[in-house]
Amino acid sequence: MRKRSLTAATTLAVLFSSAALAATPAVADSTQLLPVRQTGDIVVDAVHQQVFISDPLNGKIVVTDYAGKVVKQLTANLSGVEGLELSADSGTLYAAVQDLDAIAVIDTATDTETGRYEVGDKPRSVALAGGKLWFGYGGSAEGNLGSVDLAAEDHKVTLDQDGNSWYAAPLLDAAPGSNTLVAGAPSQSPAVLASYDVSSGTPAQMATTREAGSNLGDFQVTPDGQNVVVASGAPYYQQVFRTSDLNEAGKYVTDAYPNSVAIAADGTLAAGISGSYEPDVYIFKPGSGEAVRTYDFPNTGTTSGSDLLARGGLAWDPNGSRLFAVTSNSEGAYSLRVLDAPTKAASTVTVDAPATAPRAKQLTVKGKVASKVAVPAGTRLTVTRTDLESPKGKALAAAVTKADGTFSFTDTPPAGGKVKYTVAYAGDADHAADSGSDTVEVSRAKPTLTVNNNGKVYAYGKDVTFTAHLGKTYTNRTVEIWADPFGGDKPNKLVKSGKVNSDGNLSVTLDLKRDTKVTAKFKGDSRYQPASAASTVGAKVSVSTSVSNHYKTKYTWNHTYYFFHKTKNPLITTKMSYYPGRAQKFQFEVYYQGRWYPGDPAYFKLGSDGVSKVNITGDHGQDVGWRFRVRSSYINSASGDTVNSTTHGAWKYFTFTQ
Repeated sequence: MRKRSLTAATTLAVLFSSAALAATPAVADSTQLLPVRQTGDIVVDAVHQQVFISDPLNGKIVVTDYAGKVVKQLTANLSGVEGLELSADSGTLYAAVQDLDAIAVIDTATDTETGRYEVGDKPRSVALAGGKLWFGYGGSAEGNLGSVDLAAEDHKVTLDQDGNSWYAAPLLDAAPGSNTLVAGAPSQSPAVLASYDVSSGTPAQMATTREAGSNLGDFQVTPDGQNVVVASGAPYYQQVFRTSDLNEAGKYVTDAYPNSVAIAADGTLAAGISGSYEPDVYIFKPGSGEAVRTYDFPNTGTTSGSDLLARGGLAWDPNGSRLFAVTSNSEGAYSLRVLDAPTKAASTVTVDAPATAPRAKQLTVKGKVASKVAVPAGTRLTVTRTDLESPKGKALAAAVTKADGTFSFTDTPPAGGKVKYTVAYAGDADHAADSGSDTVEVSRAKPTLTVNNNGKVYAYGKDVTFTAHLGKTYTNRTVEIWADPFGGDKPNKLVKSGKVNSDGNLSVTLDLKRDTKVTAKFKGDSRYQPASAASTVGAKVSVSTSVSNHYKTKYTWNHTYYFFHKTKNPLITTKMSYYPGRAQKFQFEVYYQGRWYPGDPAYFKLGSDGVSKVNITGDHGQDVGWRFRVRSSYINSASGDTVNSTTHGAWKYFTFTQ
């Protein structure tokens, strides 16, 4: 069995009552993965600030620091290593190596093996008592007790120390410096427990019992040697027996499948279970049968249940400031959890502020500090307000708890927006620290923000000035102007940002080549809310049409006409602002009896250079004397895209002669 404390201390008071328990989160705890496939035992070396964990399957001892970080792995000839025990001065670690029938001796200052005791058949557990190193050993139906005389120069090994053989190698434990040794049959139902007086160097059995439940997982003798606390799979609590007669003397109620016990030097008890959906560890202070704190480990695997506490997987730092717990998940991954200040009752600070509130008006914030150990009335709590004017937080007057842990305070928020009130409890010798917060949405005035030119349409490439106007605000006078040209290939872009002038205006000039949405944005300040205003303007395309293959031009009939011989086909060339997939609308009309009559329009794709050429073919002998006109246009949407405003080119007039 492991040695969890190094000095004898106060008697562990055992009470018979228990209370309903609620799992609470750990404070400032940490977790590190362990390079193991199984764990056998865990001990804590406070002198060198390190933790030893045995891995029987891998045949090694993993050494971590107090943060759980692996600093060394002892792997040489340790096949089947399980039980661990520290010397009284924490200078030597003894490790039972089952497969090699030996006990390894390890110097904890250097974490190196310095020797071995050949002890016989499959030692499983080790414990120091009465000046000797005791070990439980043996195969099936051949379990027994043996000892190593550490004071003898030859470290004499004595086997068969118990006339009543055990069904298997028993687990052992003893209080530091005591003459009382306790042995138990692991994983046996009913569990067998025996106590011995080893003051003479030979174990004299004091008592035995078969009432220690079933499927024994772990046990530990109290620091004064008067009691032993047992964790068996059933009953669903940790039993307490007097070592003198092994009569039951109390219990610590936990939940189904107890599997671990660890007792600090001052008598504080950590009781663990193998429970997927219940708290895993329960902390009981000396003199109390009600858990002061519980731990419910998270789920790091793939099943619904949480990580499980390993059998015998708890060990204290001797001063009780830390509790170390070995856990495993559904994927077979093991972790070492370092639980900080576990003897302090967990505290929970809840804060309840109004959901909304008007700025510059008094509001009331309420809350409560809850703990399984009542927080004294009059406890002062720090209060911090975080808002747009105090983004790093501003300390307010302390809040004070009432007898039931509740508190309240008033405040007049000077700033609007999200205002967070944080209340912190510093904790004390009996309580862990905690803090809570709540947020109020405090009203802000709505500012005036406009941008001009909405709905206007401009020629292609026109330089247009846009002016954003910002009305009254508090401290922020900065406006952003964004331009978002139509078309997926052009991003919305910040084109100007700055403070408005004394008239509240900020202007920017844009070269418009596409329809564009111009947006002015004000990010707000502590008294005025954010705002935006948009103006959408149109930009026409650039379109020009030229005529070729004519033999002359002449101004007649109020227009310039192109004259073609009847043997020539007019070639109409259109140049238009290019956009992928764009087509020009080509319109053809004929003049008859004082009116222009349209033909069916057609759309012609533009080349990548923006050029479209239309050759007007046919029997132009029939067209002699008739008057015609053509026009090229961009029609929003119908021309294949929507990035510009509809634009019509100029009419081109022509006629045919002989």
